[in-house]
Amino acid sequence: MTGTDNRTILRLAFWGIPLSLGVMGLKMLAWWVTGSVALLSDGLESSVNVVAAVIAYAMIGYAAKPADADHPFGHHKAEYFSAVIEGVLIVLAALLIIWEAIPEMMAPVLLNAPTLGLAINFAAGVVNAIWAYVLIRAGSRHRSPALSADGQHILSDVVTSAGVLVGLLLAIATGYAILDPLLAVIVAGNILFQGWKVISRSVDGLMDKAVPADEEEAIKAAIAANAGGSLGVHDLKTRQAGPAIFVDFHMVVPEAMAVGDAHDICDRIEDAIRVVHPGAGIAIHVEPEGEKAHGVRVKVSGASRK
Repeated sequence: MTGTDNRTILRLAFWGIPLSLGVMGLKMLAWWVTGSVALLSDGLESSVNVVAAVIAYAMIGYAAKPADADHPFGHHKAEYFSAVIEGVLIVLAALLIIWEAIPEMMAPVLLNAPTLGLAINFAAGVVNAIWAYVLIRAGSRHRSPALSADGQHILSDVVTSAGVLVGLLLAIATGYAILDPLLAVIVAGNILFQGWKVISRSVDGLMDKAVPADEEEAIKAAIAANAGGSLGVHDLKTRQAGPAIFVDFHMVVPEAMAVGDAHDICDRIEDAIRVVHPGAGIAIHVEPEGEKAHGVRVKVSGASRK
């Protein structure tokens, strides 16, 4: 990842803080003018967005630090901690919503000033939708799990807000006040599901999950096309650490090949992989012929063992 990428990610994370505060303020204002527990649940979820935005900004800044003696592979995984914490906060928000909604189900009341409240909540939803699109797109482009998790969370918030608006319109139209707290419980269930997805994706990253299959195939193709002169490549392993990609494999060369010639092949392969994944960390173990191949093999054009 380049310095420009890091600055872009950090800048987006920073702006997420005032935006999330503004959206939370709008949603809590919508609850204040209506008394709707469903709108309160929507506002409480947005309060999680504020905390998550602050954590994401702090963790992204830490993850951008260069490698040092204590962290020779860099600090990239810090972003996963941000995403896990956000997932936990989402789950806690859902439980708080259920706690608020259950008493309201026992004694439901009709809304006050519903038109104004729903209009305010709709405006907050539009802001969230635009911001979620920006974060998800940037998170994918810059391989930032923290931005992606934040964007996915905000997108679930948008879906929640849409559901709340539709449900409250039904409550107003039918006069069934119980639809308000009932909808809040349904919203909480959706939030719990979204929180679990954020946590599970982040745990995959902390557990050194391999790159997606299509990206691994691109890496294999880069190796195969540039390993001429070697006798084969095997034991290919990949892993992700936030925006960073690490590639490790063994390359077999003729026993009599000079070290310099083997090094030239390695340089050629590394350059090709970094065309596919700029900034990838690559480790190549050079072996003399006769070593038994194991692990994931890469078929190299023209390579053959004597």
